[in-house]
Amino acid sequence: MTENASLNSLMIVVLLSFLVPALLARFRVRFIPFVVAEIMVGLLIGKSGLNLIHEDQWLNLLSLFGIIYLMFLSGLEIDFSLFPMRQKSKREEGKGNPFLIASLLFLFIFLLSAICSFLFAYFGFIRDPFLMTLILSTISLGIVVPVLKERKMMHTSLGQTILLITVIADFVTMILLSLYVSLQSENRGQALLLLVLFVLFFAIYRLLLAFSRKGKVNPKFFTGAAQLGTRGVFALLLLFAALADNFGAESILGAFLAGVTLSLLSPEPAFVRQLESFGYGFLIPIFFVMVGVRLDLFSLFENGRVLLFLPLLLLALFLTKLLPSFLLLRWFSLREAFGTGILTTSTLSLLIAAVTVAQGLGLMAQDVAASLIVSAVLTSFIAPASFARLFPIPEERKITVSIVGVSPFTILTARDLIHDGYEVELYGTRQEEGREGHEKLNVQITEVEELTRRFLEEKGAFQKEIQVFATSSDERNLQLAETAQSLGKGKRIILRLEQTEYQEQANRLGLTHFSTLYSTYTLLMGLIEHPDAIRIFTHQDEGLREIKVNNEKYHGVALRNLHLLGDALVLRIYREDQSIIPHGKTHIELEDRLLISGSSEQLERIREELER
Repeated sequence: MTENASLNSLMIVVLLSFLVPALLARFRVRFIPFVVAEIMVGLLIGKSGLNLIHEDQWLNLLSLFGIIYLMFLSGLEIDFSLFPMRQKSKREEGKGNPFLIASLLFLFIFLLSAICSFLFAYFGFIRDPFLMTLILSTISLGIVVPVLKERKMMHTSLGQTILLITVIADFVTMILLSLYVSLQSENRGQALLLLVLFVLFFAIYRLLLAFSRKGKVNPKFFTGAAQLGTRGVFALLLLFAALADNFGAESILGAFLAGVTLSLLSPEPAFVRQLESFGYGFLIPIFFVMVGVRLDLFSLFENGRVLLFLPLLLLALFLTKLLPSFLLLRWFSLREAFGTGILTTSTLSLLIAAVTVAQGLGLMAQDVAASLIVSAVLTSFIAPASFARLFPIPEERKITVSIVGVSPFTILTARDLIHDGYEVELYGTRQEEGREGHEKLNVQITEVEELTRRFLEEKGAFQKEIQVFATSSDERNLQLAETAQSLGKGKRIILRLEQTEYQEQANRLGLTHFSTLYSTYTLLMGLIEHPDAIRIFTHQDEGLREIKVNNEKYHGVALRNLHLLGDALVLRIYREDQSIIPHGKTHIELEDRLLISGSSEQLERIREELER
């Protein structure tokens, strides 16, 4: 009977953790973070609500592993490429060094948190001001990162500064929390054991780094039934968690260090997503739902002193982040500085972890713990919503293409370009042949009376970034291309020419042209002489793509260290007017255009990472 009750409680928690994000997505509720919604659902079904959940060893074990895995992913989220104080690019001029700025801001956050904590202790709200200082200094990496990613700010100067403030806050407070817990124990030697843990951390990291560089492991072990990479990660996670626990520190510190170790090894983005999907899909929601289940709001609001403490605590959380953020006015605008202070106020994951640890050790009263959790939930509502008002999600701009001339190959080209995210307009007359099937392929044709400058200009054909002239008349295509060139609106002009005399004129004008006859001939010769090379272009699962490097994170990275490539291959690097044949030691630079061969899924993943 007890086992049945355990399964029922677990079933309810897991079911609700599935329904919460689904309902938020269905009703487009974007201002509530998933973790906040999960805590609210826990409140509804727990002690503060319907009391449907009964704690047992199943839920307690999964909840414990949920917080351990959450701290592991927090360590994994740290991007150490942001830390080196490299030379600033032109786009960063005048913005200062993000690492130094973030360190300075965190120092002020910590000092203000200490002042507020000692004031709380002076007025009798808390007993331990140092523990409260650590808690007030925390920032939720789990909320900050998704907000920055959503607004495509992760690799802007402001985004890097916000991210580094968060990372430094998480890292420093986690280490100090573990040191504090060790010093509170009866055995004072545990603080020295914490030093041993860090020595072991560096030793294991160096060992894994040397092992990974040798690359002697068969890649098949990382897929299929073996899944060596996943098994290794869980072995590493539990090793560090167990070591930390045995050395008198908290297991969450060990989990955090395991995440840091893996981050330093630069794992493949696809592998990281696999680890995140397991954590955020199963274990972590159980932990946050159980946080809400255990919270007793009724007993909290029965205490009049707590009702006074809660708004003061909320005020302290905002003041300790907002006031230091105004130091950013030297490098950023008022809106950017204020937005930084607002977003870094969100404090949830590490705060709840710290509260959980403090309660387990008997260092914090129940009403103080409940007040901290409620205030964390409120900041996680207010901070992202306020930041969203200051920095709305930018609309993704599509590259515009005009194709003049309707034929089966232009219809197919338009369809595939639309599928790849381009904004395409196909122009043709009612009399043109080859229009059959365009509606079936979801390609709309903008009809014009004649394919002349006058009618095409009225429809905006010459305003697009890429202009293709592919009518059946070479003379018309050349005239329209010359018109487009004189107007100077298009970044690229491409025309179809079959006759040699027109091709020579196009060459003199510097126009890019193609011939359907020559293209067919080239393809046939390629299939006969170089079938494997042609397979890159014709195979549905493989292809070529030119990808521009916009992400400053990858400036100066050698190709052999560009782990996101996976099995994809960089065939050529175009840098200004140079065409570079790449090798492993070749370093890529901002604004480089990489010609990459790989699967469609790989190419899209690489494009998202390099072009953002």
